[in-house]
Amino acid sequence: MGRPKQFEREQALQQAIGIFSEHGYEGSSTGVLLEGMGISRQSLYDTFGDKRQLYLEALQRYTSDNVGGLQRALSGAASPAVALESLFDAAIAQALADPNPRCLGISAICEFGRTDPEITALTDRSGAALGKALEDSLVRAKEAGAIAAGTDIVMAGQYLRATLSGIKLAARSGAPEATLRGIASLALRALH
Repeated sequence: MGRPKQFEREQALQQAIGIFSEHGYEGSSTGVLLEGMGISRQSLYDTFGDKRQLYLEALQRYTSDNVGGLQRALSGAASPAVALESLFDAAIAQALADPNPRCLGISAICEFGRTDPEITALTDRSGAALGKALEDSLVRAKEAGAIAAGTDIVMAGQYLRATLSGIKLAARSGAPEATLRGIASLALRALH
């Protein structure tokens, strides 16, 4: 009978997400991952496979959790008029909750671009899910008269995705909450 695992898998995965977000794939040595996750090399291989498989699982989990949180902010709003405000509130709260804000999704895109098909597929799925949620919310906002009648829904969705990425980058560079809220406010005013 094998020895029981001496670590919590989910906690180790969250640690890996933080390490990969901070240092990227190439900058995260196996040694740094093992130390940060608090596991042995054999546990890494037995539980996650190799470093690449760990990275893919971390990226999948991060993007799923991140997009899911933004989708909940949009769908949980009291009205179409406040859904986009709720989206930005959630994004800003998420950025401010981390003392060292990072985004594994943005990091993956910056590090790999479109050179790795598996990573591209993960980031594309995540982007498409967020894009659909944004477009659905924008359609409802347009129908409710909360945004300009002539708004191009697809382009507005792309604009909001870019703004969300910009908020994450600004937070990582140390921008205060007032700056993040100012960026969100300008983005929302552009839709009127």
